[in-house]
Amino acid sequence: MKILVLNSGSSSLKYKLFDMTDRSEKASGLVERIGMSGVNGRLVHKVPGQDPYYVEQPMPDHKAALRLVLDSLMDGDRGVLSSLDEIAAVGHRILHGKDAFKQSSIIDNEALEKLKSFMEFGPLHMPANIMGIESCMQLMEGIPQVGVFDTAFHQTMPKKAFLYAIPYELYEEHGIRRYGFHGTSHRYVSMRAAEMLGKPLADLKMITMHLGNGSSAAAIKGGKVVDTSMGFTPLEGFVMGTRCGDIDPAVVPCLQQKLGLTSQEIDTFMNRKCGLLGISGVSSDMRDIQRAIEEGNQRAKDAYDVFIYRLIKYVGAYFAAMGGLDVLVFTAGIGENDHLVRQHVCEGLEALGVKIDIVKNAGLRAKEAVLSTPESKVQILLVPTNEELMIATDAYELVKDIS
Repeated sequence: MKILVLNSGSSSLKYKLFDMTDRSEKASGLVERIGMSGVNGRLVHKVPGQDPYYVEQPMPDHKAALRLVLDSLMDGDRGVLSSLDEIAAVGHRILHGKDAFKQSSIIDNEALEKLKSFMEFGPLHMPANIMGIESCMQLMEGIPQVGVFDTAFHQTMPKKAFLYAIPYELYEEHGIRRYGFHGTSHRYVSMRAAEMLGKPLADLKMITMHLGNGSSAAAIKGGKVVDTSMGFTPLEGFVMGTRCGDIDPAVVPCLQQKLGLTSQEIDTFMNRKCGLLGISGVSSDMRDIQRAIEEGNQRAKDAYDVFIYRLIKYVGAYFAAMGGLDVLVFTAGIGENDHLVRQHVCEGLEALGVKIDIVKNAGLRAKEAVLSTPESKVQILLVPTNEELMIATDAYELVKDIS
């Protein structure tokens, strides 16, 4: 049984095809520059054991992009499918399920209309997510579409963790609350961490740290999320590549007055011009920040210190909230590849009994490993995330019994 996984961005379409008989990846690729005037779209299509295949051609919309993806998957020379009938389902990464979707679900016309009503909760991501689903419905008629939601894993949070201290009616009438994101990644790495340790997830107190250009943490007790760092939007929480993270709300009207910005411009400013980029003035990329530190750039050092401090502070808070900690997991681009970030976070947590093997840690990138020393009270794990496989697994579970 084969599952196609799609991640639709505003001008991009990422895809992977899995054979769920052995959970193997059969093909993957990316279409870029969708809907951009004056330039051709570009596809790179990869099949294990073959050279990448490139195509450049006009790409007016996501439907055209999907058509090119399907043609590539069925290409006589480079394809891996004889027909679309081999695809049992399409799994879609969807940013927001609000309170309506607490788990992965088959998306029919009724569910699609409900998703369209959530546009305001993710104006940068939801329109593209929906375009991807609609394109599949048109070009792959009869093949089930499955939505896997970034917010779903966090729906176990208690009210004390997700409510904001604003009038309760705003939660009831407008859904203003903490939702959390990166849920598919947090779910995958928490499950995988428990498997690596040979312990039931239900017996563990765990903090998973998804650290990339966008970063978040989840406090997971007994397999259920009890708190997470991102909030109503992915802006809350950690300092990120270009996002400010936690900030005094009074800064917003101050910036509007000082800089003469509209509310929409302020939102864009805090999402795209702050974070590591804003403090350092150098880059949003942690690799650039560290190179600048080596060259003596103090602002880059300030940005790095703020980034690390915020991570340490959140872990300490979640340690208290869960009444202890058994496992600390690092994942995503920075978490998997930056040994200095892992080391400096763990060194800041030594009061909690966290001790990292510095030598072992320094040699590892994007490879599953236990990084804690034998005397550490907390198991420290590096677990590369695999959101696409998690999406494929959910889609498979929902359609495997459909005749």
